[in-house]
Amino acid sequence: MLVELKAVEQRYRAVIDVLDGMSVTDVARRNGVSRQSVHTWLRRYANGGMAALADKSSKPESCPHQMAPVTEARVISLRREHPRWGPRSIRTRLANEGFAPVPGLSSIYRTLVRHHLLEPTQRKRARSDYKRWERSRSMELWQMDVVGRFHLADGTEVKVVTGVDDHSRFCVCARVVARATARPVCEALQWALRTHGVPDQILTDNGKVFTNRFGQGPGPVLFDRICANNGIRHLLTAPYSPTTTGKVERFHKTMRSDFLVDHHRVHTTIEELQAALDEWVAEYNTQRPHQSLGDRPPVERFALAATHRAADLEMPEVPDEVPLSQRPPGVNRWVDQRGSIGLGGVRYRVGATFAGESVEVVVRSGLVEILHAGVLVATHAERRRADKGPAPQRAQRSGRSRPPTSGMTVTRRVDQGGSISFAGAGYRVGRSWARQVVEVAIVAGSVQISSKGKVIRVHAIRHDRSKEHGAFATPQGRPRKAQVA
Repeated sequence: MLVELKAVEQRYRAVIDVLDGMSVTDVARRNGVSRQSVHTWLRRYANGGMAALADKSSKPESCPHQMAPVTEARVISLRREHPRWGPRSIRTRLANEGFAPVPGLSSIYRTLVRHHLLEPTQRKRARSDYKRWERSRSMELWQMDVVGRFHLADGTEVKVVTGVDDHSRFCVCARVVARATARPVCEALQWALRTHGVPDQILTDNGKVFTNRFGQGPGPVLFDRICANNGIRHLLTAPYSPTTTGKVERFHKTMRSDFLVDHHRVHTTIEELQAALDEWVAEYNTQRPHQSLGDRPPVERFALAATHRAADLEMPEVPDEVPLSQRPPGVNRWVDQRGSIGLGGVRYRVGATFAGESVEVVVRSGLVEILHAGVLVATHAERRRADKGPAPQRAQRSGRSRPPTSGMTVTRRVDQGGSISFAGAGYRVGRSWARQVVEVAIVAGSVQISSKGKVIRVHAIRHDRSKEHGAFATPQGRPRKAQVA
């Protein structure tokens, strides 16, 4: 057998030196290697002679955990049958088909890359900066939204009204509409109620088809009236908070990647597009594994929902807008720091945006309408405590401001967000006072904010009391730095 004598001869001489009586430590030092290497050469020489001292490949002789050819072939077949399935979906299907052992996600990923069925991409880090939440049972909350950029064969854009059950991720609504106006959206809602029953709550954004929170009219809109007729509590997201309805938004992403890529500008009518979408939704609900559900289809969790009452499918009439002067008298309430108010022993949600603001509450036709500065900001179905009957009507009382307590006072300018800074701490005043100057005083362990001789807000002290001397030493506040052009 031909061997390379340069390295082999050096190792052979080292072995001979040890056999002649030289210590392993001295031989290793003279050859510039470790003692373990010398022992390895001795062992290999004893088992195979001089030829065994040649370099060997580091490749293992066998790989017991290597993916079986039959499993690899099935992975390739599943990927070609479902081009948008990833390693997780393929692994779930293999487990359901009885493959053992089931390969790992990284093994399936490398197989797809090796066969040019998947482009290798840099791994993204998990988004851990969002607070994730989930309702405890099905039919407790639906998330609904409207998604666009769906086109027919002639280029006409249509919309899709979507709805997802928060607990099971089951798609309860996916209706194609020509225009996402109030009546088509509400017809899609009624279809979902007729098909799946009535949920306890529905969560939407602040779109005009869902609410009149930021509109000029008195409301409520048709969507709110359907929710009120069916006893559904309509929840709204905070402005500019798309992650609140993250489950239905994630459903939109899946629908675009799995359905729209094959049906974009293909169907000539809305009916054809709706039929294709219904077929895909059935597969999504009953077959497609969902990662957040332990790689199980949504129908398995949605089927555990209890029986719900039938829906009231009568389309309510939308009344003409009523001028504010013709509204029944309401009562005034302050919105607490959590964004809610109390009325008749029941809490009603207004929104954290209006925390610290005064609102007017009007109850009529079984609805609780909450107005801020004359604009309807929230609508709820009227709720009453079980241990109390109808609350007696009380005469409307006008709010009365008290004069501020006399004492040491400093002035501060309210920022654009409706807050001031005093002694290193921020205190809420209200957005309606933005850019205005107010007086701040310490009264009986509280921070009192007033303007033009009337108290606006009173807060418990949150600042360091040792810094009050510096705050009173600058009665006009610290001068702002001039901006250099």
